[in-house]
Amino acid sequence: MVLYKLEDFEPSYRDSFEGHDIKGLGVYTQGTDEKIGTVSDVLVDEEGHFRYLVVDLGFWIFGKKVLLPLGRARVDYNTDRVYTIGLTREQAEDLPEFNERQSLDYDYEERVRGVYRQPVDSTSAVEASAPVDTTYQAAAATTPTSDRDSYNYEHEPSLYGLNEQDHQTLRLYEERLIASKRRQKTGEVTIGKHVETDTARVAVPVERERVVIERVTPADAGTAVSGREADFREGEVARIEIHEETPEIRKEAFLREEVRVRKVVDQETVETQETVRREELDVNSGNLPIEER
Repeated sequence: MVLYKLEDFEPSYRDSFEGHDIKGLGVYTQGTDEKIGTVSDVLVDEEGHFRYLVVDLGFWIFGKKVLLPLGRARVDYNTDRVYTIGLTREQAEDLPEFNERQSLDYDYEERVRGVYRQPVDSTSAVEASAPVDTTYQAAAATTPTSDRDSYNYEHEPSLYGLNEQDHQTLRLYEERLIASKRRQKTGEVTIGKHVETDTARVAVPVERERVVIERVTPADAGTAVSGREADFREGEVARIEIHEETPEIRKEAFLREEVRVRKVVDQETVETQETVRREELDVNSGNLPIEER
């Protein structure tokens, strides 16, 4: 497959990086933070996919430029660094030197890939102060069965893929309102009795006796009577008892009414609102092709 320099493929590529040009970033070993060189260029394929970083190993091996597959690099724009994944000094020495005047054909790339496919020796890795990545060791041990006509970069994700381990997956979060109910006491109703006093009036008819003395002149007034009939005496002549009625009032209790106390539940829908947050992804790619899955 034909490879192009990033600037030749897209002259305005810098606009996509918003001032963070990948060229010139320092290249460090992952884990030990040992600087091994600088990114001098980027190679892309016909579709604009990043395939290699051209690394000047001036800090490690003087005057040598090599190709670093994208899957073996992790770009950290927070520190303006590129970290290599599982690259040892021995591998760097075995990599064919990159020469801009030479054509990059299938045979040259196979020489580059052959070095990265070699299993990493743990002793050499320790001596080179590079971390041992068992994931890439296992992936590198398998060589894809393809030729120059059928080879595809996707056949070797360990070299060209953006793996989740070293190319972080962004998780976008959002807030949601979760409705629940909490029973709480809002008050209480106390029911009791008290006594009120009223003045009640009742009409009772009563009788009173009284004595009426009437003096009348009899028809035979002036007629003489015998001495026997005329009884002159002093003292009590007649006794009449006088009576009267007085009202007697007594009180009795009667049932007036019943008061029944019970509770009922009223249901209603209460709406409430709150501000929730949601994360959205911002992708600045410029004219470079981006595939979202």
